[in-house]
Amino acid sequence: MRIPIFPLNTVLFPGGPLPLRIFEARYLDMISERMRSDAPFGVVLIKNGKEDGYASTFDVGTLASICDWYQGSDGLLGVTAIGGQRFRLLSVESQPNGLNVAEVELLPVEERVPLPDEFAGIARILEDILNDLGRLYTSLEADYEDVGWVTYRFVEVLPMDLARKQACLENSTPVERLQLVRELLKSTKS
Repeated sequence: MRIPIFPLNTVLFPGGPLPLRIFEARYLDMISERMRSDAPFGVVLIKNGKEDGYASTFDVGTLASICDWYQGSDGLLGVTAIGGQRFRLLSVESQPNGLNVAEVELLPVEERVPLPDEFAGIARILEDILNDLGRLYTSLEADYEDVGWVTYRFVEVLPMDLARKQACLENSTPVERLQLVRELLKSTKS
């Protein structure tokens, strides 16, 4: 699969929202083309470099599909994308306009794992948090009974460094991520 890549200082998780403000010509063109073709683009975390210049990235990212857009009062394009399937970069080439296009391998979709009863309290905490966050999360298809969905949403919103979030994206075992979330929640209570 060949897709345009958007290197960012954020980690996008499957099923998660990504608000963007687009101002660079290469990304305006990319978003326009992706909207016309109803095709996803890739989001990868920057390892070194900057969003508006050269950047090296991690190898695992997430497909992003545009679900909403608006023209801001400042003239910038606002876009909301939703995370799809995870992928691994196989090769990346820079186009003359500076846009990176990559050959990617889609990673297996995680199977749904029912949330164990002992973690029902964590799901309720998450629901309260997402309700407080408002508009960005109201349109998401919620699944508080799925370990993968619950852990991805927690990792999105918990204050943790980007390298740790990236490690969670690369971790294909939802139950391991659930243990991490439990530990993080315990440490915030202390």
